[in-house]
Amino acid sequence: MMKAIRIALLLSCLIGSVQAQELNCQVTVNSDQLFAQQKTDFAYLNQLKGIITEFMNNRRWSNDQFGVSERINCSLNINLLKSLTQGVFEATAQITVTRPVYGTNYETTTFTYVDRAFNFVYLPTTPVYFRDNQFTDDLTSLLAFYANVILAVDYDTFSKQGGNPYVQRAYTITNLAQQGSANGAWQNGGDRRNRYWLIENMQNQQLIPFRDGLYTYHRQGLDVFASNPVQVRKQTLALLSTIRTIGLQLPNSVLISSFFEAKWLELYNILYEGTPAERKQAFDLLSYLDPGKTENYRKLIQ
Repeated sequence: MMKAIRIALLLSCLIGSVQAQELNCQVTVNSDQLFAQQKTDFAYLNQLKGIITEFMNNRRWSNDQFGVSERINCSLNINLLKSLTQGVFEATAQITVTRPVYGTNYETTTFTYVDRAFNFVYLPTTPVYFRDNQFTDDLTSLLAFYANVILAVDYDTFSKQGGNPYVQRAYTITNLAQQGSANGAWQNGGDRRNRYWLIENMQNQQLIPFRDGLYTYHRQGLDVFASNPVQVRKQTLALLSTIRTIGLQLPNSVLISSFFEAKWLELYNILYEGTPAERKQAFDLLSYLDPGKTENYRKLIQ
């Protein structure tokens, strides 16, 4: 069913019979800060972007068949901060996922997340090879983890909890990394915004209504917005009310925080065209749920 929906959304796919892998991931590796602080020869890093791009885009991550134009658009922007010893890097990474909106030229951002401990070991002689059900190294585990998160988020927008298989795979990768990696971001202690808590949130039963709401918001909302904006605004307000209820039970959820990072401007634009009562309700909900952007949301009631 989900594949039929995706095909319908991508009517421009003139070469859909050509099989492709699932991801169309644009990779950047920024080493400016690394070079500014350390004068070591890091010339071998020039090949890292190509290796990561190959790993993300040319590996099969699911059993579904994708046409070239059906691939999931996403980006992985890695910022190298410093090298502790030869080949050992501290880095951050931003992962962003988008999806087309039916009947428009608009691509909505479905997910954005910054990993502040994207630390790994890489040398030119290091094979970049991921093994299912076995921890090999941080780099391949990180890449496989986020490939599955990307799939989970995208599938969730096409069917209720459609991303469950990929959530489970990302959770398995996390469990294996907890046993084999010294990177604390795989663990449940410390930073509650780390990748452990991201995948914990994605499988947390208290957040199932939120994940179901992602399907409603995208498939029954954005995809029909042009024909029924009034109904979409009602659904959007209902989703925000659901998030408020969840937030009372599970405050500071990293999954919900990432939703507002991806969606705040889109939510504002949808609700700005509402009635005065809808705009007031929207402001109350958004300023409560995403207080850091209260002044942006205040324009809803001005």
